[in-house]
Amino acid sequence: MTIYLYWGSDDFAMAKAVDSLRDRTLDPAWATFNADKISPEQSDAVIQGLNQSVTPPFGSGGRFVWLVDTNVCQQASGEVLAEMERTLPVIPETNVLLLTTPNKPDGRLKTTKLLQKYAQVQEFSPLPPLKHNEIVSSVRKAAQEVGVKLTPDAVDLLAESVGNDTRSLYNALEKLHLYSLSAGPQPLSAATVDQLVTATTQNSLQLASAIRQGDVGTALELVADLINRNEPALKISATLTRQFRTWFWVKLMIESGERDEKAIAAAAEIGNFNRIYFLRKEVSSLSLSQLEQILALLLELEVSLKRGTEELSTLQTKTIELCQLCRPTSFR
Repeated sequence: MTIYLYWGSDDFAMAKAVDSLRDRTLDPAWATFNADKISPEQSDAVIQGLNQSVTPPFGSGGRFVWLVDTNVCQQASGEVLAEMERTLPVIPETNVLLLTTPNKPDGRLKTTKLLQKYAQVQEFSPLPPLKHNEIVSSVRKAAQEVGVKLTPDAVDLLAESVGNDTRSLYNALEKLHLYSLSAGPQPLSAATVDQLVTATTQNSLQLASAIRQGDVGTALELVADLINRNEPALKISATLTRQFRTWFWVKLMIESGERDEKAIAAAAEIGNFNRIYFLRKEVSSLSLSQLEQILALLLELEVSLKRGTEELSTLQTKTIELCQLCRPTSFR
């Protein structure tokens, strides 16, 4: 494959993939002569990129042509389409043409259909915060790539700490890798991860814990702290929803009479079934009805934020309502 289309908003993951593709294509000794990075501000950027993509490389290795932030999959002239139809089938095997864009390609356009025919298309979008098992899998894969051995508990904690933030994940793994060089061959524990990694989602989890306990004062302080640190409100909402959904499923399974912790963990989509012991204690003060009402209220929060309501006041209002829902029935 000589043509690639990378799209999505996870620019850190995309940048890593771009570097890897460029390194595989170029001979370092000839990289200066054979690497072309063409920005969208240049006139006729796509035409330039197509022309360069069929130019033989100098010396050894291949030629790497990168059309940065191209809009060819959002709009394109007839001239561009004609040039793509003429050029894409004849790009030499020695050369690589890479197109990157943060936007999802418009599948209705002829240029997009043409790239789908000739190019390897890859999406680089953050995993949904609610897909905890997928985030755990991505943490495990990244740890293997960096060369860091982690215990299952450490993998789970790292996933909780960095969420779907790829940049934070790799920064944390680089730090853990340096530590492991002097710590010996044993997998690093959750305690080590807790000591070395600055959690980017941890305050949202602390917020969920404060809400569960009905602690309005602490919960509002955490909301203010998260907003002051520029944490996206929708990300806070997603973390709360995932945590309360986990508590809901644990409570539901317990009340249905399930005693097998592995079965409860599977239903709640928890990778490490040892967490069930602690989750049992956490949900003991909440009824299934309360958890159902909380999830409904969190859905209202998500809808409000997506409609563009003011983030801080919306979070504060819903946090107070959530804390009130979590208080024992006799006090409500």
